[in-house]
Amino acid sequence: MLISLSIRDVVLIERLDLSFASGLSVFTGETGAGKSILLDSLGLALGARAESGLVRHGAPQASVSAEFDPPAAHPARALLAEQDLDGGDAPLVLRRVLTADGRSRAYINDQPVSVGLLRRVGDELVEIHGQFESHGLLDPTTHLGVLDAFAAQAESRAALASAWTSWREAVKARTEAEAALAKAKADEDHLRQLHEDLATLAPKPGEEAELAASRAVMMHGEKLLEAMNAAQSSLSQKGEVEASLRAAARALERVAEKAEGKLDPAIAALDRAAQEAAEATNLLERASAEIDLDPRHLEKVEERLFALRASARKHGLTVDELPLLQDRIGRQLAQLEGGGGDLARLARAEQAARTAYVEQARTLSKLRLKAAAELDRAVAAELPPLKLDKARFQTRVSQLEESQWGPSGLDAIGFEVATNPGSPPGPLGKIASGGELSRFMLALKVVLARISSTPSIVFDEVDSGIGGAVAAAVGDRLARLAEGLQILVVTHSPQVAARGTHHFRVAKAEAAGKVTTGVEPLPPEARREEVARMLSGETITDHARAAADALMAD
Repeated sequence: MLISLSIRDVVLIERLDLSFASGLSVFTGETGAGKSILLDSLGLALGARAESGLVRHGAPQASVSAEFDPPAAHPARALLAEQDLDGGDAPLVLRRVLTADGRSRAYINDQPVSVGLLRRVGDELVEIHGQFESHGLLDPTTHLGVLDAFAAQAESRAALASAWTSWREAVKARTEAEAALAKAKADEDHLRQLHEDLATLAPKPGEEAELAASRAVMMHGEKLLEAMNAAQSSLSQKGEVEASLRAAARALERVAEKAEGKLDPAIAALDRAAQEAAEATNLLERASAEIDLDPRHLEKVEERLFALRASARKHGLTVDELPLLQDRIGRQLAQLEGGGGDLARLARAEQAARTAYVEQARTLSKLRLKAAAELDRAVAAELPPLKLDKARFQTRVSQLEESQWGPSGLDAIGFEVATNPGSPPGPLGKIASGGELSRFMLALKVVLARISSTPSIVFDEVDSGIGGAVAAAVGDRLARLAEGLQILVVTHSPQVAARGTHHFRVAKAEAAGKVTTGVEPLPPEARREEVARMLSGETITDHARAAADALMAD
């Protein structure tokens, strides 16, 4: 709810700080005292359109701050969290600064924000009902959500939204498959030729490295063979190296016992050297045997290697990626051959998803029709005491074209009124006059109080053109509404003012040739005097005080 409102240099208000509490707060005062300035100031903090004329004459700028304490799960906090402006459970302070040249800046918790975001957050926190307001329930786009909340259909809406998503995903899968199949058909000849060429080439993973290594060996085969022969010759000349090493080892072994183990490492090393020499000789013989000096074999290896590399360049791939390309093209061709079956399966899935969505949507439509009738009856019961007994409220539920269906279903919802017998109903905000509109809003809000997410509601001109029992009925409904919501009402009716939990008087004062508007909270005795003034006019009589006591005692 609204905790406080601080106003600086707005029209006739020089400096004003107000604190608010839950319940019904009433604002009274003489005509022209400046009550509308309060609403303009609050609207400024909530993101309403700013005009330079709101800046007090002679001041460089005007500013308004409104502090709120919505619960942690309130939509306003979720909206701020989306913008990385979540302040946890701390109060929210909406501030607007307007300069004399018409420029304005917006802040939430002292962080600069756009006026658009300020307005969106403000709409979640306060609903203002007056002659020229057009948001809240006067916005037709909110009516469907309001009706579903009244009918307690949150789970049905969530299930319907899920069914809509499933249908859209099925449509996407089918259309993408159709597009892929059409493209594949257009490229079929090209794909088949590519697949045939790759099948003929038959590339294998790792083949390029093997061929490149074989080619390098074959290109230097003579030099390699010459070096290996020289090495073999060195190992075998002068009585063979291996035989010499083993002879040396045997000579040491004959005297090893007399050396007390000091010759053992040398004997072991000679033995290892003899074994390694024998192994080297064998490896050289094997490698020499594998050297291929046939130029025809080199030509074949080079042809294969160059063919693989040419194909890889053609496709913009590495040689090792050619087998993957062959497999992928093969799968594409297989899908092309079986594409008709896949499309039929996807089409069946799409139709099943559509059917599920439509069934859920029609079920919700029936529930909405039932809820609309209940809402109409509830609002109708509130209208006669508000001097709207000849008016008629109706919730219009109409079917949308399929192109307009969405996650909310098949229905368009609109709140309509007819203010005169025989006249056709029309949109709520266009048919009712200012005073009638505020009373229609009051009736609706009383009926919808249990589902409201807006913690604070402001009514202006709710008592316009009424008095007596009708004004008392308005006051009674405002008081009932204030049991669960914070209600602020600007009123000229003593019957309404008498029902207030908190009473503020708006008055002008002149000092040093300057006129300013001030607002003061009234204690009980001052409240009695103010209600009496509203009853009797300029001269307050004992009879008026007695009447005020009677009204305030009800």
